[in-house]
Amino acid sequence: MTSLPSISAADLAALLSSRLCHDIISPVFGIQSGLELLDDMPGDKESMELVRSSLKSAVAKLQFARIAFGAAGSQTAMIDLNDAKTVAVGYMDHEKAALVWEGENGFVPKNFAKIVLNLIVMASASISRGGEVRVEIEKIEPFAATVRASGERIRMQPRLVAMLDGTHGEEALDAQAIQPYYTLFLAEESDLAISYEKTDGSVVFTIRTKGGESAAPADSAEAPTA
Repeated sequence: MTSLPSISAADLAALLSSRLCHDIISPVFGIQSGLELLDDMPGDKESMELVRSSLKSAVAKLQFARIAFGAAGSQTAMIDLNDAKTVAVGYMDHEKAALVWEGENGFVPKNFAKIVLNLIVMASASISRGGEVRVEIEKIEPFAATVRASGERIRMQPRLVAMLDGTHGEEALDAQAIQPYYTLFLAEESDLAISYEKTDGSVVFTIRTKGGESAAPADSAEAPTA
């Protein structure tokens, strides 16, 4: 049974900001390095390619984060799953695993899309090399979906496993652990349940509405206080 540690809203915001900076800083440094090389070697093709590829990665990560973590510019609590799929494809183009997204289309409560996107990141991170992340949107209402990671060797983040199993200790959350916390917190806010099943070659995250009923839209997410 999922059990989450307590964290203040201020700490949640700070740790999510740290996580976003961690994800984006690498391609930004790539852009910087490429431009510095171009100062020394104007017109150098390899330097230009470094700038282009790093810029594409940075843009993809920012577009992904806009929906996965942010308000996505929407004044409503609904997100088009096609938009979520588009940013997921862009994000995974720069990751080691391939992405397959199948199933129903339509608008869902914003937090539902956020949960799927965050599970894609965690599924991808569980794959040592190569492999595939497969999203299956089974139903829109009541919402049901799976996110499967397949590869030669699967390793789940220990803090994620502890949170899913309800066995987390008193260790403080950090920028690496905040994403699974945030994902599970969104699930609680949205009356969704996340479970997992792991084998040597795959891990499957399952998203279901609690009690099999349609969950109400949940746009706001205040962190529980300690």
